[in-house]
Amino acid sequence: MTKTRNKMGRSGRALMMIAALAMFAASVLPTQVLAQKRKIIRDAEVEALLRDYTLPLFRAAGIPANAGEVVIVSSSRINAFVSSGQRVYVHTGLITEADTPNEVIGVLAHEIGHIAGGHHARSRDEIARASIGSVVSMIAGAAAIAGGVAAGNADVSKAAVGLMRSSQGAFQRNFLRYAREQESAADQAAIRFLDATGQSAKGMLRLFERLSDQMLVSVRNIDPYVQSHPLPRERINFLARTVSEGRYFNTPDPPELLLRHQLAQAKILAYLGRPSTVTRRYGAGDTGLPATYARAISYFRSGDIERSIVELDRLIAAMPGYPYFHEIKGQALLETGRARQAIPILQHAIKLAPNSPLIRILLAQAMISTGDDAYIEPAITQLLRAMQHEHRSSAGYRFLAIAYGRKGDTGRAELASANEYAVRGDISQARVFAKRAKEKLPRGSTEWQIADDIENIKRK
Repeated sequence: MTKTRNKMGRSGRALMMIAALAMFAASVLPTQVLAQKRKIIRDAEVEALLRDYTLPLFRAAGIPANAGEVVIVSSSRINAFVSSGQRVYVHTGLITEADTPNEVIGVLAHEIGHIAGGHHARSRDEIARASIGSVVSMIAGAAAIAGGVAAGNADVSKAAVGLMRSSQGAFQRNFLRYAREQESAADQAAIRFLDATGQSAKGMLRLFERLSDQMLVSVRNIDPYVQSHPLPRERINFLARTVSEGRYFNTPDPPELLLRHQLAQAKILAYLGRPSTVTRRYGAGDTGLPATYARAISYFRSGDIERSIVELDRLIAAMPGYPYFHEIKGQALLETGRARQAIPILQHAIKLAPNSPLIRILLAQAMISTGDDAYIEPAITQLLRAMQHEHRSSAGYRFLAIAYGRKGDTGRAELASANEYAVRGDISQARVFAKRAKEKLPRGSTEWQIADDIENIKRK
């Protein structure tokens, strides 16, 4: 009995190898599903910065500006990746660890190279093609093991295990070779895009060199970007030769862009890190704008609102035209029960950044939070304008539902709630609210049709 269990265990391990191969094939490239397991964060300032980084690159790649999108993932690890479609996911760690904007821009150019080359879809096709032969060989090996076990023939079982291992190894080697070809193609595309936009590829090279050195020092703490983007030394050497010959190799980042990068770093560290992180990064004697910004946000998060306002007022005095200092001050007042005081500050932020839907949503929240019905119509106006361009903010739809509810317009309130749940991915609840909305909205109207689409979303 014991001997049989050992041999059956070998067969079980063979079947586990098949499962492992399937998992490997499914996880070779990061996908949107992987990103959804992480925390997606929204921030008007950081999104605007990344948009300014990527828009010229998308144009150079021939991708319509409104088609490409950048999503921020809350993670301290250095990483960026693309999923299906034209969406680039950027870890906050890439921003905070990059010394210059050019390093982030270089990585984004590389990822846009993947999008332009259609690499995500092609990789899935390659996995499908390779998996057929590999899995067939492995299943044949598993069957041979099972037959060897049944016949009590250890030699047959050993030979079958070798067949399975060679099949798995061949698949991995073939796919990794294909992945290296994609990485090389994305590198070359990135260099073209950077050159076309008058930007240096030095930052991309510098960051890749640091990540490559990381592979040599430690495998345990390696950043995920290295795991999904192989960085062999020959690739780095090729990049070094090619990049150094570029016309814009020594072109520095504009000072104003470098400052925005540093302010984004300060905000991310202050919001996502501990106060001690801010203290370590910015010494007590550091009176620069990024250090002041980080301390202002850190005070706000720790409940010391008065010290936060003092620091924010210093920032506003230094850069009165920077909308995001006003935005943070308005948010600090709003979240400490001073919604009415926040309104004019956020209105000024909107004047400075009229194309920022997230600030409009924050302004509408402040208006609704006053409890004054006189602000309901202005809040709805702000929200409707924001949601024309913003489709990922469940908060926008939530406040719209509240505003319509306060107004007594229950049909539109139910529709806004349906949209909120749809954005959050709760399709079941979205359909419930969509059905309620249809009962109250004029049949056949545009809003009724939207509700009908949401109610039937599962059947499409």
